Amino acid sequence: MADLRNLVQKAFYLGVGIADYAREKAEINLQELRIQAQKVADEMVSRGEMNVEEAKKYVDDMIQQAQQVNQETKEKNKQKEPRLIEIVSEDDENNTEETKQENLDDLKQQVESLQDELNRLKRQ
Repeated sequence: MADLRNLVQKAFYLGVGIADYAREKAEINLQELRIQAQKVADEMVSRGEMNVEEAKKYVDDMIQQAQQVNQETKEKNKQKEPRLIEIVSEDDENNTEETKQENLDDLKQQVESLQDELNRLKRQ
C-alpha cells in the first residue's frame, strides 16, 4: 500500500513539475519574442521605415498575438478529457481465473452465512 501511495505521489509531483516547466518555457519564449520584435522595430525606426509610436504598437501587437495563441492552446488542452490511468499491482497480475473463482465462492458463502445469521436474529 505504501508503494502505491509513493507511486501516486511521484506521478503527481511529475505532473506539477511538467506544468511548471512548461510555464517557465512559455515565459522565456515570450520574453525572447519581445526582445526580437523590439530589435526589428528599432532597426525599422533607424531606417526611417516607421516612427517610434508605430514601433511600439508593432511590438505590443506581436506580444498580444503570442499571448492569444498561448491562451487558445490552454483552452484546447482544458477541453480534452483527462487521461485514464490504470494501476496494476503484482497481486492482480498473479491472480488466475481459478483464484478469482475461489474468492468469488468464498464471498458467496460469507453472504449466505450472513443472511442466515440475519434471519436467525429476526426470528428471536
